[in-house]
Amino acid sequence: MDPSAMNNPELLNFINQEKERAMVNEMVGKLTNVCWDKCITSTPGSKFSSSESACLSNCARRYLDMSMIIMKRFQSMQ
Repeated sequence: MDPSAMNNPELLNFINQEKERAMVNEMVGKLTNVCWDKCITSTPGSKFSSSESACLSNCARRYLDMSMIIMKRFQSMQ
């Protein structure tokens, strides 16, 4: 990459947005895998049971809360 391109604010902004998008996609993928494995214990039907829905909701909430705690911890270390 041309070194002068790294001074381009639009390019840097685009790169940062793509990094953030990739991080969000990775988090959603991990959250989906973790919560699915934890909450869906049988072959899913056309709808989730009420206990599966509650479990998925609680799992996702806890996962996101923990991710925020970890992110804040890393930010405070910098």
